Amino acid sequence: MNRLVTAIVNFFQKRLWVAFVSKRFASVDKKGNSKVTGILAVLGIGFGVMTLITVMSVMNGFQMTSISPLIELDSFHVQVSDLGEEDIVDFIDFIESDSRILCSSQTYQAQALMTAGKNRESCALIKAVDQDILQKDPGFAKNIHMVWGDFDLSSKDSVVLGYSLAAEGLGVKNGSQVNLFALSGSKDVSLVSNDRKLNVTGVFSSGYLDIDQTFAFVGVQTARNHFAKDQNVTFSIKLIDHEDDASLIVDIQKRFPKAKAVSWRQFNRSFFNTLKIEKNILLFLVLLIFVVVGINIYNGMRRLVFERATEISTLQALGGTRMQIKSIFVFRGFLLGLKGTLIGLVLGLLLSMNIDVVFEVISKIVFYCNYYYAVVFNPSAAQYVYENPMFAIYASIPAIIFWKEVVMICAFGLLAPLIASERAGCNVLKMNIQEVLHNE
Repeated sequence: MNRLVTAIVNFFQKRLWVAFVSKRFASVDKKGNSKVTGILAVLGIGFGVMTLITVMSVMNGFQMTSISPLIELDSFHVQVSDLGEEDIVDFIDFIESDSRILCSSQTYQAQALMTAGKNRESCALIKAVDQDILQKDPGFAKNIHMVWGDFDLSSKDSVVLGYSLAAEGLGVKNGSQVNLFALSGSKDVSLVSNDRKLNVTGVFSSGYLDIDQTFAFVGVQTARNHFAKDQNVTFSIKLIDHEDDASLIVDIQKRFPKAKAVSWRQFNRSFFNTLKIEKNILLFLVLLIFVVVGINIYNGMRRLVFERATEISTLQALGGTRMQIKSIFVFRGFLLGLKGTLIGLVLGLLLSMNIDVVFEVISKIVFYCNYYYAVVFNPSAAQYVYENPMFAIYASIPAIIFWKEVVMICAFGLLAPLIASERAGCNVLKMNIQEVLHNE
């Protein structure tokens, strides 16, 4: 027992000794170069962590703003089709009993050339959904913002149009009538008809232009009246956690091998990949800050090792091992990284949570700078100076913080100076104590 206590005490004494000497090396500097290097390193790491957290949060907000309408209104989380008639009842029982599934809807889809009045026509994607979808699907309801009327599909031949499709494409509004002039389908569907009249009960906006320009929602019964009789039903599924899509698809394919299950990841794959590449490029560019800071720390620590050659040799002569003395510089690098990371973490989170205020302040600063410049150098043009509307758009983008990314960024902030200090400390192992003390 005594040996164990002695070992523990010796362990902590050695660590405390390393921390004490590292602190002394940081505070006592003959030339001041080490102190300046340390301050610049802390500022560099703090700026890098702050910038990365803010940029990634804004990019996450931009991506989710673009992706959310596509997932919630178009692809859903999982779509299952090509089920045989004998499997539909079993499949309904399966999705009702699966704890991963939030809700499901039976949907149909067809393409159409929609007309209204004289010389007004536009292509549309007709999607048939359950009339109570707003009540059972909160994600769908969150992304449907009604401009006119209500999302009411209960009445016969009712339709809800996207805002751009209604206002710009067809020139209609709530209460108007449209016609499915040309409709995709099989032989039992007339390609062209003037008798497929639908009553507009509402106009919605999703915030995503492609959806607002093309989407038209109808009830399931309306779709059965006008679509092909052999139109395959598609089960559109929403999950409690959309990341469970892969495991659900595996289970579906095991139990229903003939069914075709498609994840939200496969819809608009090129669009999602473009956003991912853009985010990764920004991540790479900002990570270069850590590379530059790491190089500066390495050069500063390497210079410090040679400046402290006499002290290092004295410590070795008094019994300090090379690894313990190397740990002095590694510990100092860790402290620099910790200080910078904490500063950057706090500032990054504050900026991300108040990004709308930041853009509003920037907008005001830019406006007043331009205004006073015009007043001084060209007074007649001052009345034409106005705030850039793009800043209002930027301010409307929500910043979404993913804590896994925050942890990864903080890890980079700690590792960059730690690795640089460790490599610089290797110079300690190359020193010859006798030569250093002899020369001094």
